[in-house]
Parts: sequence; C-alpha cells; structure tokens
Amino acid sequence: MILKELSEAVGVSGKEDAVRKVVLNAIEKHADNIRIDPLGSVTAVKKGKGKNPLRVMLAAHMDEIGFIVTGVDGDGLIRFNAIGGIDDRILPGLRVRVGDDLLPGAIIWTPIHQNREQNVVKLANLRIDIGASNKDEANGKVKPGDRIVFDSQYRELSPKVVRGKAFDDRVGCSLLIDVLQGGPYPVDVLAAFTVQEEIGLRGALVAAQTLKPDIAFALEGTTAHDVPNPLADPDDERGVNPTTKMGSGPALTFMDRSMITDPRLVRFLSATADKHKIPYQFKTQLGGGTDAGSIHTSLGGVPSAVISMPCRYIHSPTAMLNLDDYQNTLKLIQTALKEITADVLKR
Repeated sequence: MILKELSEAVGVSGKEDAVRKVVLNAIEKHADNIRIDPLGSVTAVKKGKGKNPLRVMLAAHMDEIGFIVTGVDGDGLIRFNAIGGIDDRILPGLRVRVGDDLLPGAIIWTPIHQNREQNVVKLANLRIDIGASNKDEANGKVKPGDRIVFDSQYRELSPKVVRGKAFDDRVGCSLLIDVLQGGPYPVDVLAAFTVQEEIGLRGALVAAQTLKPDIAFALEGTTAHDVPNPLADPDDERGVNPTTKMGSGPALTFMDRSMITDPRLVRFLSATADKHKIPYQFKTQLGGGTDAGSIHTSLGGVPSAVISMPCRYIHSPTAMLNLDDYQNTLKLIQTALKEITADVLKR
C-alpha cells in the first residue's frame, strides 16, 4: 500500500505534479499506454485476459483541497483564497505550507485573551503569516498563484487506524495502484488518475473521452461522521446521520449531487459483496459528488457507480480511515473486475 507517500505528496487542484510523479513510478511496470493528457490526468490500460473483454474504467482523483496566494499586505501577511470546499471554521491557527518551497506558515487568529466572544471569521478576512516583516520580504518568498497546502503528516494511530491529509482521494489513488499491481483480470482495466475533481470533476470528463469505457467506477474517500455530535441534545437518541461508518466496509452510493448511480451496477456490486461475504454499506446522505458525475454523461452515456472508503474528517488536515475497510474495499473492486460481464448491463 502506497497511501502514506500519496497522502504526504502535495497536489492542490491544478498543480498535481508531485502526486502524478508518485503514481507514474508506481504503475510503470504494471500497465500499458501510460499517458499524461493535456489537463494533467494520468491514464493507463491493463489489458484483460478474457475473450472480447469489457472496458472498465476506474477513476480516482489526484487533487486535494487547499488554497492559492492572491496577494501580500503591506505588513507581509499573505492574502489567499480557497481551492475546493473548505470550512472557514477550521482555519484560524492552522499550520500550512506555501509555494513550491513549502514555506511554513500559519493562518492568523485572535488569541482568546483579546476576544472571548469572537464569531467565525470568514476566509476573506484571514491572512497567512510566514514570518515576513514587510511586503518586500514576503514578495521575495511567495507570489500570486502559489498553492498552499495543509501542513500535515501521515500517522498510524493504531494497528487498524491511520491519519493523514488528502485521503479524499489519495485513498482512491492507492486502491487503483493496488488494482493495477494485481490481477490479471478478464476485463480491460482503464485507469484514470484524474485532476481538478475538487473544483468541478473536470479531469474525469477528458479522461473518459480518451479511454472510451463501457462501464466506470469512481473510487473515492467519503464522509464518515460516525462520531458524537457536540451540538446535539444528549437526550435525543436519534443522533446525527453518519453518512457512512468507519470499520463497516466500503460504501456504495445510490445518488449524490452529481449523479444517480446506475442501479444495475449497484445491484451487481452488492450481490458480489454478499456472495463473497465482503462487508459493505450504503451511503445514507446525498451530499457531495464524484468523478462518476462527469463520466456517466460522457460519450453518449457511460453506466457508472461509486465505491467509497469511509473517512472521518475529510476536507481537513487530519482525516482518518480504517485499514480493514481498505482491504475490504480492495477485495470488492478486484472481485467485481473478475466477475463482471456484459450481462450486468441487460435491462
């Protein structure tokens, strides 16, 4: 598993270079027709061993959420905007890395000694402090357009739980690499490590038009909010919908904001999991979107589904996942590739 290296690589949307390098090194001996498309996505083909094999696309996005430098104030503090969906509430005081040199910095905050009643500060009013004393000093180190990433390291918290940044969707990239390094499969595996998912599912559309699949599966890291809600009424036993639960296996999607999943593929995946006694679950909220949202409307329509890894605290510096979930997700993907046939698509 290459998850640690992928997690610690820097790849904010539109500048996925470091992640792409990790991917290319990992798959060079395990696939053919490896290409980098004009947007920067990596596509590759692992030829199937069956007769007239299906062309099955597996997509995982390389990009992560982050920020971009927009300017420098006179006092040397850096103005910035978000890239992707980021909650303003988590920002004050966070450690970040700025630019190609990964300069250390911190998002400013008002100490509690000075303001105990402060409400959430909007991102537009925040700045990043890199220790520069004036504008000229800061301009010598950063420039507009530089990407900014969470300063976070991968850690093993227990034999089964790990923590790190960008599990959405480096865990999907790690799974896809494992698939390519495994096999053989009776189907053609069309791999797409996509760019710019977090800002509009853009790389997947181009990759699908290049690969021309019969079927597609998006491999994702998704929300597991299976933790106590500090704002909930302690006497309310209904709790909060967790979307997915960490430790309960891969999650299958019926619908999200980007698509309605092809029901034939949902039935196939759940039946495959039942047959092989692979634990799985269904997502219970409809938020978010995946690369499948772009793929399923390309090329006149591509039947698509989503296989997700439950991850706590995604879109933050410290996501968590369960390694048993990882192995069960990989098992479901590989088993599905070995058993899927054109009959699955019969209406």
